[in-house]
Amino acid sequence: AELIENGLVKQEDMPRFMANIHTEAVRLVALIDDIIRLSQLDEGDELPYESVDLLSVAKEVAASLHDAAAAGKVKLTVTGESVTIKAVRRLVSEIVFNLCDNAIKYNVQNGSVDVSVTSDGKDAVLTVRDTGIGIPVEHQSRVFERFYRVDKSHSKESGGTGLGLSIVKHAAAYHNAKIDMVSKVGQGTTVTVTFPIGDPE
Repeated sequence: AELIENGLVKQEDMPRFMANIHTEAVRLVALIDDIIRLSQLDEGDELPYESVDLLSVAKEVAASLHDAAAAGKVKLTVTGESVTIKAVRRLVSEIVFNLCDNAIKYNVQNGSVDVSVTSDGKDAVLTVRDTGIGIPVEHQSRVFERFYRVDKSHSKESGGTGLGLSIVKHAAAYHNAKIDMVSKVGQGTTVTVTFPIGDPE
């Protein structure tokens, strides 16, 4: 931007410079948005609970990620049953979005992301299973930490903020939900979030 302002960029190079500025601005806005979300969770603000259909949220998120999945040649599907939980809809959407977004970004060409919603009457279970690159065992206990990156070079390329899984962790905790993760390098990752059905404690 300084080079453009000082008239040091050739006209034919302007599109490339402007594209770089736009890309970095989008990355910065995403980072700020994620920091704000985490800050709100840290402060313990009371957020409005309502009846939320978990399957409906999963389908809405999948629809919003359709283009990203198509660009990465990843097949994104949602299956399961309609299950209603008492929750903060925005936070539930954040959980599903960040898990699916990661599953797409760290997948392989012609891979898949399968989202399912089930219930045993007591709990609602959200499962996001991908065929991606997987997470080495030594990193699995730390991936929910803020800004922690397994592969810094790949993360930069994918445009992530390093806060997505931390948001998942905090939003799940807000709902007294339990997170389980199983991952093998080269075979993919499965993340399960179990929400209690009924009024939150």
